[in-house]
Amino acid sequence: MACTRQARAYGKTTGRTVRNALAIRPAPKKKNVLSQKFEKRINALAAASDLSLSGGLKGIEKESLRLDMDGYLSQKPHPAALGSALTNRFITTDFSEALLEFVTPAYASTWEAQQFLCDVHQFTYDRLDDELLWVASMPCRIPQDKDIPLARYGNSNVGQMKTIYRRGLGYRYGRHMQTIAGVHFNYSLPEEFWSKYQHILGNNADEQEFRSDQYLSLIRNFRRFGWIVLYLFGASPAMCKSFGGGADIDMPSLNAETWYQPFATSLRMSDLGYSNQNQSGIDISLNDLDSYIHDLRGAMQNPEPDYAKIGVKVDGQYRQLSTNSLQIENEYYSPIRPKRVARSGEKPTAALRRGGIEYVEIRSLDINIDDPAGVNQNTMRFIESFLIYCMVEESLPYDDKALAEITRNQTLTARQGRDPAFRLYRDGAAVTLATWAGEILQKVVAIAELIDSAEGGASYAQAVGALLELVGDPSTTPSAKILEQLTNANCSFFDYALTVARSHRDYFASITPLSDDRNAEFEREVTRSLQQQREIEASDEISLDQYLENYFNSD
Repeated sequence: MACTRQARAYGKTTGRTVRNALAIRPAPKKKNVLSQKFEKRINALAAASDLSLSGGLKGIEKESLRLDMDGYLSQKPHPAALGSALTNRFITTDFSEALLEFVTPAYASTWEAQQFLCDVHQFTYDRLDDELLWVASMPCRIPQDKDIPLARYGNSNVGQMKTIYRRGLGYRYGRHMQTIAGVHFNYSLPEEFWSKYQHILGNNADEQEFRSDQYLSLIRNFRRFGWIVLYLFGASPAMCKSFGGGADIDMPSLNAETWYQPFATSLRMSDLGYSNQNQSGIDISLNDLDSYIHDLRGAMQNPEPDYAKIGVKVDGQYRQLSTNSLQIENEYYSPIRPKRVARSGEKPTAALRRGGIEYVEIRSLDINIDDPAGVNQNTMRFIESFLIYCMVEESLPYDDKALAEITRNQTLTARQGRDPAFRLYRDGAAVTLATWAGEILQKVVAIAELIDSAEGGASYAQAVGALLELVGDPSTTPSAKILEQLTNANCSFFDYALTVARSHRDYFASITPLSDDRNAEFEREVTRSLQQQREIEASDEISLDQYLENYFNSD
């Protein structure tokens, strides 16, 4: 079915100033404790002339499926011209051999991160042999589970371990679910911020402990308020029926090839995708770092009867790394994670215990279908401002009731967040999404203005202000616009996304070629990564069995 793509733009700014735009949604009449504490803290931040919210480090990880020119999942190996997926710092793979992952360095400006991401796309397209990159979070026309190729990382012990882990994910959750793609945003506040903010709060704790506690406060509030990210940026309200692997999913049909939810924002982040019921029994505390590490390690040691039925090593081949609730820490699906760069061979939890939380990883952004790089600067600016808001706002510890409410709000926003009848729950009371989102944006814009005051200009405040239209009118959200396009063009989700994929390929072919310096940087990384993989493989002196035993027995 042919699909004609119409040009569109999301979240255009209006002629009103940001302040006036925010004024169209009245503030709540009664201030709660959280609002009072936020107001006190934001005023202190604004008064501190030597404290800047500008310059926090930002990095992007963006996934894209490789597909053939007809839109089917690629069955080709990872292109050698892109280097080693095991060791290339900028271009690797995620679950599948066909699922590319682009990784930017951490930059102090959104422009630098955006430019690098565009450059790595352009470099990759120049080296793909008659293939496209899929432009949506929900996958292209994918085959049966057994025909989705696992990512391969060579013959070294560490490379084989990475493949075994992915094989285990396939047995546990299904390979089709692992082909869902997204954008991860990594963020850390400026180093010089912490001691000054600690002084503002009158906190006398060890600075490493203080920093970890503040990041955990941010994480708890991101979980509380993260439904707003799904509403504002969710772009997966529909999907190709091949995702069901021939099974009938309980979802309306938009047409013969497309399933959809009429008011969905992000099927990727619903119980259909990453909010998977297989992990509903895993309870990881976010109230303090020691508890988080303890619970995550406990899940790696807790036997799971269903996974025991799969087996670990069957007929000489590893099916998974263990039969426990989690094989490794990264298996735990969460819209946000505390992170620290690990040393060679170091577990993520060991890195956190050694040095505390260094940055956070946001995992709930869908790929922006309209943007050739999958994400843009305004999205980054909002997320950065929102994350700082989540830290500055008072963040109470979780109990079981609060966690259940948070989970409900995210899952239902993903499935039906644009429904006029939909209600979120806040401390047990129903509230409209527009009301709560308006209150949040009033505070986020205050953070954005502080960033702008240090950087000059008004780009952060404008990025937040541009989203007000989406709160007031759900039909202007990315998810609603996608369904509108599919309906107006009378085409399937697959044909629509394939048309966009071809246009993005043409875009990268038409723009100014990479600079000699950037192209040389990528080429050096290709060569270096291939050499490093060879060195790793040559250095192995123990068996895979012994390597895995040593890894899981290490602290």
